[in-house]
Amino acid sequence: MTTFSNRWLQLLAASAVLGMSAGAMAGSQNISETNPYAPAYGHPYRHGAVPTREAQALARAWAAHGAKPTGGGSSAKTLAFGGGVDGIGVTSGTPRVYVVFYGSQWGSSATNSSGNLVFSNDPSNAAPYLQSMLEGLGTGGELWSGTMTQYCDGSLVSKGATSCPSGAPHVGYPSNGVLAGVWYDNSAPSPASATQAQLAQEAVNAALHFGNTTAASNRYVQYVILSPTGTTPDGFNTAQGNFCAWHYYTSSSYGDVAYTNMPYVTDAGASCGQNFVNAGAAGLDDGFSIVEGHEYAETITDQNPSGGWTNMSRKSGNYGAEDGDECAWISSGTGASANVSMGNGSYAMQSTWSNDTNQCDIAHPIVQ
Repeated sequence: MTTFSNRWLQLLAASAVLGMSAGAMAGSQNISETNPYAPAYGHPYRHGAVPTREAQALARAWAAHGAKPTGGGSSAKTLAFGGGVDGIGVTSGTPRVYVVFYGSQWGSSATNSSGNLVFSNDPSNAAPYLQSMLEGLGTGGELWSGTMTQYCDGSLVSKGATSCPSGAPHVGYPSNGVLAGVWYDNSAPSPASATQAQLAQEAVNAALHFGNTTAASNRYVQYVILSPTGTTPDGFNTAQGNFCAWHYYTSSSYGDVAYTNMPYVTDAGASCGQNFVNAGAAGLDDGFSIVEGHEYAETITDQNPSGGWTNMSRKSGNYGAEDGDECAWISSGTGASANVSMGNGSYAMQSTWSNDTNQCDIAHPIVQ
């Protein structure tokens, strides 16, 4: 039996004591920083953190039976505009993603037949898989990205708004993929457990590497800092790191730089999504596309947290959640994670929250 299965059985037993069913623990997380089981507890920079599946269950159990949100709590999930931070709310332009393979532990590199980097120390073949997924977004009639295009920012959008007025700039649809560049930073080994400051600095280093040295050049950009197997960035896969990934931004002389802490999630197995959609070898990398898709979607809708779209209702058990948080780890029914077809194949993805349909959508018409 896997480690995840053992932990899950323990959680089921605990939930029975609390009078809960397994179904009551499914669905979205409560990410309040006051919830001791939430990834952001004690680490407020962990925005939009994908919790491990065990952490999500514990966080929901605590929210249901522990301290209640102000006003008694509700399951309301509507997102509202945060007013922008440094004038930035969403990626109101064509999204661009740069991937950094952080540290010499990735081993020797080569290029595959698709033109993507591959590495000798990449047991899950995560590098080419993620590059292909990012290249596939917005191609082949893919409508997973459509959900995010309903969100907007700018001077026409009032803080607290739950819909976009006419004329406001919306999140751009990535009609030809979002992968803008990759960098193997093998100048030194990545830290065994990189700190937030080190991850932020690596994002700034990447901005310089790619020539994005102005605020304008970083306005619609995000950097994915992908750590090698065996490392524990910010405590990932340890008792202190009950998350699979998170995103944030840092200020620099190049403007604000948005970045994702993307660990080597198959090191955590099923806890971070391995085989969540697909069985056997076909599902080995499910967690990479689900988790990175979650963080990508949250970054383009809340680029400088929390100036974009988040749950602003303090009466909601989902207070503080972003569009990916509200739909994390749904395995069946409306909003269940599923394979999303793109122009270069299909990838396991989770749904994201849609204000205009009031549900977690795996596909949505593009909003112009």
